[in-house]
Amino acid sequence: MSKKVLVISTSIRAKSNSEVLAHAFEDGAKAAGHDVEFVSLKDKNIAFCKGCLACQKMGRCVINDDANEITEKILNAEAVVWATPIYYYEMSGQMKTMIDRANSLFPRDYQFRDVYLLSVAAEDDEETDARAVSGLNGWIDCFEHARFAGKVFAGGVDAPGAIEGHPALKEAYELGKTI
Repeated sequence: MSKKVLVISTSIRAKSNSEVLAHAFEDGAKAAGHDVEFVSLKDKNIAFCKGCLACQKMGRCVINDDANEITEKILNAEAVVWATPIYYYEMSGQMKTMIDRANSLFPRDYQFRDVYLLSVAAEDDEETDARAVSGLNGWIDCFEHARFAGKVFAGGVDAPGAIEGHPALKEAYELGKTI
């Protein structure tokens, strides 16, 4: 059965390694027959959350920028895939800001059930992405029908294009096919 999948690339670097990894996942999901939409935060205007909680009543953020449109896409997706570079053993600031700005989803009838994390880092230790996974799980824990469904981490990836030939590309493709 075809699912509506949203892939969110949070790197602001053109043709970033995490974006290449995200496209591999996207290709796998499309090969499995899913309806996949790819969104990049690059060139998006996304301000910091003000913590006013007006979104809980309004169903949208009071800040009128690109985050509201992306939040609606998250709301209507059945699977959400976050792709991020790992900076200082954590998700990118852009990813965290978008997660914060999607706070209006909490009281709404969100459709997503499966949430995935794709990440890359210069560090190659298998625990390099642990804090990013933990941070994403903190968001997922706020949605009783959602679950952390899987991850792909590409370590030893630093300079632009360094992900070429990395085994994580095949892993991401295969994970995309399993949705």
